[in-house]
Amino acid sequence: MERYFKKAATPLLGTQGQETNRKRARLDRNSNFEVPPDPGLRPPISNYDPNDHDFVRRQYLLAGPRQPMLQDFPQTLFGDKQRRFNKAWYNQYPYWLEYSIQKDAAYCLCCYLFKTENREGGGDAFTSAGFKNWKSKKSLDEHVGGLNSAHNVAVSKCQNLMKQEQSIQTVLEGQSKRSQNAYRLRLTASLDCIRFLLRQGLAFRGNDESEGSSNRGNFLELLRFLADHNAMIEGVVLQNAPKNMKLVAPEIQKDIIAAAAAETTNKIMEELGDELFSVLVDESRDVSCKEQMAVILRFVNKQGSIVERFLAVVHVKETTSLSLKTSLEELFCKHKLSFSRLRGQGYDGASNMRGEFNGLKALILKENSSAYYVHCFAHQLQLVLVAVAERHKRIATLFNTISTAQNTVGASCQRRDKLREERAAEVKKALVEGDISSGTGLHQEVPLPNRLGGKRVTPPLPSRQEGIALGLGGKREFTIRIALSNRPKPGISRLRGVVI
Repeated sequence: MERYFKKAATPLLGTQGQETNRKRARLDRNSNFEVPPDPGLRPPISNYDPNDHDFVRRQYLLAGPRQPMLQDFPQTLFGDKQRRFNKAWYNQYPYWLEYSIQKDAAYCLCCYLFKTENREGGGDAFTSAGFKNWKSKKSLDEHVGGLNSAHNVAVSKCQNLMKQEQSIQTVLEGQSKRSQNAYRLRLTASLDCIRFLLRQGLAFRGNDESEGSSNRGNFLELLRFLADHNAMIEGVVLQNAPKNMKLVAPEIQKDIIAAAAAETTNKIMEELGDELFSVLVDESRDVSCKEQMAVILRFVNKQGSIVERFLAVVHVKETTSLSLKTSLEELFCKHKLSFSRLRGQGYDGASNMRGEFNGLKALILKENSSAYYVHCFAHQLQLVLVAVAERHKRIATLFNTISTAQNTVGASCQRRDKLREERAAEVKKALVEGDISSGTGLHQEVPLPNRLGGKRVTPPLPSRQEGIALGLGGKREFTIRIALSNRPKPGISRLRGVVI
């Protein structure tokens, strides 16, 4: 029957009677490692986990060779003479010679730590068995050997191990730390540039971003400006950065912008918390002819103040009420908001927004009857102004005259200059006569729009204490004066007069 069974391999035993193929446990480097006090009782280096060899060797070297200074060393009979270990040998071999009291033998610390299979220099006599031939001191010199002997190689390895600045691990860690610091500085510089451009609402890219371009775009030019004024940043960005880690690619810019948007949104959500809120929605077409829906949250913060926070701009393919509601639901789901917490909704007067049956207002009210609708006050004011301007002849004439004058003046640089001169002369005359007062911020020149027209144009507003005069030179000269006052006199309304 034995031929049908395979004999189990006999486990190989180590020097301490343990199986050598058993997985060795790692040392806890946070705890204190105790070096055996007697070199004759210490286990071989091979008994430790290979990843702990250098750590154990370093601990032995820090503790130093065990050199007990006994008053009388044990004697051993060699022939007809008693011989013993001579403590004067410590002075001759201070770096590596050790003595074991338990085994009355000498050992080599360096050879123990970096033992090789080479039998040169006494073999195992100075590592495991111990040297006991006290009558032959020359054996110690033979153990040392020549320049390239096994002992001297072990001594050189011990010296290199204690020079941490020369170790491979230290060099790699140093390079890693330098790379990390350079990467952190490079990333911080790119972040500062992106935050500045985002805050100012400026474009990032340029038409020509090549190295030979005179204008590489706002982002790269701003990064170049930072590098020119900071030597540390200059050493890690643009040409001084690794080619695969410059952090200036458009994809990197978009990723950082998306991260900034996500962090801003998270702050808004943290500020909102679990409170109730209202939503303001309006859609408009952008310069790329895409319909965009802007969403604003209105709520009361923890300080008791009413705040409005811009949440997102969502691209919608259709402007129907159902499409807008679907996009709004997706946005709420993304930010873990619910229609049940909605207490108000504000839109313009378009049928798809405020329709009684199929408008966005009605669709939301079907899910939450507490989400009361309020017609946007800004749109209401606009509708009132348009209706009044259409039905009141004097006001309609006023706006039409202002529009015509504005379009006439704005179409010519010479007319603009003439207007500035006339206006400056009037202000100067009024100041001299005391009709108007001077002060910081008063009577500033305001640039005129290129062109006015249509019902939705709002005329330039006058200052609070004096009127606006528009003068046109030529055969016909007319003046439009509007005067508003915060302190109305008896019998005079706040609209003091319109003279044409």
